[in-house]
This record gives sequence, C-alpha cells and structure tokens, in this order.
Amino acid sequence: MKQYVIDELRPADYEKILTYLDKNLDASGIDGIYWIPLSRDILSNVQTEHTECQPFYFAINLEQTVMACELLVRSKNIIRCNCIGHATEKQRNWFIQTVDAMFEKLGIKT
Repeated sequence: MKQYVIDELRPADYEKILTYLDKNLDASGIDGIYWIPLSRDILSNVQTEHTECQPFYFAINLEQTVMACELLVRSKNIIRCNCIGHATEKQRNWFIQTVDAMFEKLGIKT
C-alpha cells in the first residue's frame, strides 16, 4: 500500500491532531481511522461517471506517534469497482497538500 506517513509525533501534537480530526472529519467507526473527502474537482473521468460510488475518500490512520495516510481512493458505498484505486498524481498532490496545511494550521512542524 502506498502511504504518506508522518512519524515521531509528540504527545501534544497527537492530541492537537486528534481534536482536529474529531471535529472536522468523519470517523470510520474504527478507532483512529478517519475519512477525508476527495475534492470533486479532481476526480478521474471514471470516478466522475460513477455517481453511485461517490463520494470518494482517503483514509487517515492516527496513532500515538504516527499518522499514516493511504494514497488509495476509496468509497463508502462499494468495496470493489474500477473507480477505486491508487490516487492519480493530481489527487495524491492534493491530499498531501491538504494534510500539510492541516499540520501548518495546527502549528505542528514535521
């Protein structure tokens, strides 16, 4: 699995991130896993066509010392479909920029 990983989180940083994710993102139902919705304007052609599979998400796994972000576009509505797969370059860059902006907003240096 391709991931964007930020490790060596300090306890205070973990608490800031946890509070932010709890307030701003959907929890998956599994402790520490959050869904960040993919912006509609960067969907691939197939993803745009698959309205029944939308919305699409990236998963974030937050643990005490590490935040691992899957670079896999997922759907809550279906597990297997050709619209689900590794992020395109544009989607990957958007996601990394979104996560980096969150860290900057929280005053966390990585």
